[in-house]
Amino acid sequence: MAENAIVVENLSKRYLIGHRTSEGGSYRYTALRDVVGREIRNFARKATDVVRGRQVLQGDEVEEFWALKNVNFEVKQGEIVGIVGRNGAGKSTLLKILSRITEPTTGRVVLRGRIASLLEVGTGFHPELTGRENIFLNGAILGMTQREIRKKFDEIVAFAEVEKFLDTPVKRFSSGMYVRLAFAVAAHLEPEILVIDEVLAVGDAEFQQKCLGKVEGMSKAEGRTVLFVSHNMSVIQHLCSRAILLKEGQLAHDDEPQTVVSHYLSDAMIDSRVNLEDWKDRIGNGEARITRLEYDDGRDSNSIFFDGDLRVRIHARFSKPTTNPVFGVVIHDASGAPMTDVRSFHDGLDAGTVTGDVVVEGYIRNLNLYPGRYLFSPWITDSTGERNLDFPRMCAAFEIHPTPGKYGDLRLDQRWGTVHIPAKWRIEHLR
Repeated sequence: MAENAIVVENLSKRYLIGHRTSEGGSYRYTALRDVVGREIRNFARKATDVVRGRQVLQGDEVEEFWALKNVNFEVKQGEIVGIVGRNGAGKSTLLKILSRITEPTTGRVVLRGRIASLLEVGTGFHPELTGRENIFLNGAILGMTQREIRKKFDEIVAFAEVEKFLDTPVKRFSSGMYVRLAFAVAAHLEPEILVIDEVLAVGDAEFQQKCLGKVEGMSKAEGRTVLFVSHNMSVIQHLCSRAILLKEGQLAHDDEPQTVVSHYLSDAMIDSRVNLEDWKDRIGNGEARITRLEYDDGRDSNSIFFDGDLRVRIHARFSKPTTNPVFGVVIHDASGAPMTDVRSFHDGLDAGTVTGDVVVEGYIRNLNLYPGRYLFSPWITDSTGERNLDFPRMCAAFEIHPTPGKYGDLRLDQRWGTVHIPAKWRIEHLR
């Protein structure tokens, strides 16, 4: 029986957060005497914190925030364990504690073997050094000798596919090239435990598949242990032998991937009117914010039928004038895998210059999705499609129902797939 490579016992992590408040709950006019008095009080508190060796915080009020609360689990040697959860659930905090980047407030972690971490683009790289020099630097950080690094050097370079830029300072690398080289170093320098955060989402699709194949091979052929954080539920189900769901800093579920993914996606309750002001699982630069998502069948009914119509309304708030932003919606299947991307650019919307609050409507006719559950991810980019303004991920769910009376008693369901493609058929009777 395989021994435990990772043991997490009663793990908790507390942060102190500073807030700047104003009298009366609003940012009213403040007299000079108020500012001076407030800063004197804050200076006294900060001086006390320095003397006592505590964290120095900005702001008038201090709040306790528990990123992790009494988390317990074990990972056996050779397992690939997926960690899922919304943004702010505690995933990155957990990985930083496992990687010894930060200390827990309470509890302990037992690691058996050398650990390599890939937590964000460029971790462990020096921007002024070349790719070649950073391979040796990163290898040394991971505890490898120069002889061991030289032995694996050619394999690392070949896997990363950056031979042409090997003697170029990595500050000139694209984010994709960073990830290629960082993953190649971490995967080839033979750590017993490999910790991977969402960074693989930066690379191109072909390299992502190459990395996932390498991770699978490390576990099955070499007996390495892998902790893998991803928002791609289809990858979690395909790659991992087990999954852990974190929710508000606590371990909510620890089971086989299909069961955990089902619990994770069930948080997106079926509701045709979804408020997204406080939705945490989102990316974007903040120049726009999707505040609400609505859908119906085009006739004000939220019952969506097979080969019927679907109307989607995106309510958004732009904090600065934006010329010709592109709006869209990703539709995911029940496992979270993206199926299609409907975008305003392809359908000829000329939005002009947008500022303040807007509502954008998209109308899809003859939605040929087999009956079952699906998920929405609305998004906004700039006119080029390159800069992501807001993208709340898998924030709403909808159900496709069989069309009443259509196809008689023939059952339509997702055993046949997810998309129905209409075709013309003919038959020729031969004698």
